Formats: sequence, C-alpha cells, structure tokens
Amino acid sequence: MNDRRDFFKTTAVAASILALNSVPRAFAASLPMYTNIIYTRDNPGKWGQKVDSHAPEVTVTGDKVKVVTKHPMSDQHFIVRHTLVLNDGTYVGGATFTSADKPESSYELPKGYKGKLYTTSFCNLHDFWLTETMV
Repeated sequence: MNDRRDFFKTTAVAASILALNSVPRAFAASLPMYTNIIYTRDNPGKWGQKVDSHAPEVTVTGDKVKVVTKHPMSDQHFIVRHTLVLNDGTYVGGATFTSADKPESSYELPKGYKGKLYTTSFCNLHDFWLTETMV
C-alpha cells in the first residue's frame, strides 16, 4: 500500500466484509477476493510471523473499548489507523497515527450494546488486520 488510494480501496473491501454478515461464514471464508487482503490471527496469510505485532488487541470493560496494536513505530514502518465497527456496520470511531504515536485508541460503545465488534489495524508495510470480538 503505497498511497492513500490503496488505503481507501482496502478500507472499502473491509466494509464489504461487514456487509457479508448475513452470508454464511463458510461461504464468506471461501471467497478468494479476501485472501491476502485482510489478515487475522487465524488467517495471517503471507504475514504469518507478523500476527503478534499487527493484529489489534481488544479489551472491553463495560461500555469502554481499548484497542492496542503491539507494533514498534518508526518513520519507515508504523501503524497508520485503528477503526471500530459494530456488527450491523455502525462506525463507532477511528484513530489515525503518525510514526511518533503509540498505536492505542479508546472508544465508547452504545449503552447496553451486545454483539460482535470488528476492530481493524492498518500497517503501512504489512497491510490490513481485523480482529472480531464478542461483547
């Protein structure tokens, strides 16, 4: 991903995955268009050795969500963004980082929310990572 257009294209693909919630998981997982585009702990693709430093870690305490990507930050290699989305596609929030920042962000869930959360972490060198969390 060398420029903003690539970033936005990848983000659009992630949004389309959220739209697949009504599609059976086995079918969605078999779609070749997601291979080596969106990475997870269970499906790290070509980045198998990058999981611990790229997959976002999510902690939920009540209605507070903390997202941390345990990634070193340098001018050449850093986490660009976190995003949090609810199961129905509702955008909760996002945080954009520079190489000088720590890749940590906090969000507040709608009161009483129960269901899946989709949290993303985007690395400028190792692509787009997704963590699903059940609340």
